[in-house]
Amino acid sequence: MEDSKEFHEEILSWVKKEFKEILKDSKQAIYVYVCDRHRLCNKNFSSLLGYSSPEEWAKKEEMLSDAKEEDQEMIVSAYRNAMENKIGSNINVSWKDKKKGNFVKTNVILVPLSYKGELFALHFITKI
Repeated sequence: MEDSKEFHEEILSWVKKEFKEILKDSKQAIYVYVCDRHRLCNKNFSSLLGYSSPEEWAKKEEMLSDAKEEDQEMIVSAYRNAMENKIGSNINVSWKDKKKGNFVKTNVILVPLSYKGELFALHFITKI
């Protein structure tokens, strides 16, 4: 659906503008998830996972493949709770560092946000 694609791109443009200072200056890793094809992150998040840039991370095919397999369902469940029940979550997730091959343990705060009635998720990640 082209309209959906364009609207999701509008959401990301809005997030980049409205959250520019937070994405740039936060000491935490951050990513925004609209859908599998429409997401963005800050440099802290892409670096945490061993990507050369936020753009490289945003282009990868399977977003959840960065999370440890046993943590993937927890992320999906927290996301569903955010979208269906409008509640935030605080979960521990291990992410694979693609350069080093090891897992990095983190705490993820996931919160639902809305743009013109469309829900999406904002994630703040802290290494633990």
